[in-house]
Amino acid sequence: MSDDSDRELTTRMGRRMGLLAAIALIGLLWLFFEGVEQRRDNPNRHVAVAPGAAAELVLKRNAAGHYVTPGAINGQPVTFMLDTGATTVAIPARLGAKLGLPAGPAFEVSTANGVAQARLTVIDELTLGPFVLRQVQAGLSPGMNHDDTILLGMNVLKKLEFTQSGDTLVLRALPR
Repeated sequence: MSDDSDRELTTRMGRRMGLLAAIALIGLLWLFFEGVEQRRDNPNRHVAVAPGAAAELVLKRNAAGHYVTPGAINGQPVTFMLDTGATTVAIPARLGAKLGLPAGPAFEVSTANGVAQARLTVIDELTLGPFVLRQVQAGLSPGMNHDDTILLGMNVLKKLEFTQSGDTLVLRALPR
């Protein structure tokens, strides 16, 4: 083999190795920044309540200033955003069947975007940290298309005591 063909082979192998290294670097950066974005959007995504723990849920505010946390509706995992401006729980209509929520009568709701139509439903069981609520009224809203986040309205929040300090919100069961 001549020196020219050796150089050509080495150059091709070097380019391929460089391409593979670039692809690996892009993959690693993507994984890293995806994790950063998830932590920023939902710092409470791994909130867990130990059995026998105090009836308290401590949440951190996300980068947008909202309190977002995992929970469950009828045993199905969901993401809640606490919304003191919402009268009732608001659920994207496309999640209704998945969560076992039948669409009932239509009713009007006032939103930041104006008046909209929703369908009344009743959640058999809503779980938020250590709190379990039963027979919770909610609205299935066809206009909620941005993501699968469920707005946790005042019909649930009024059953809890909440205290905010800085970027932390503590939810507790109301004293009896």
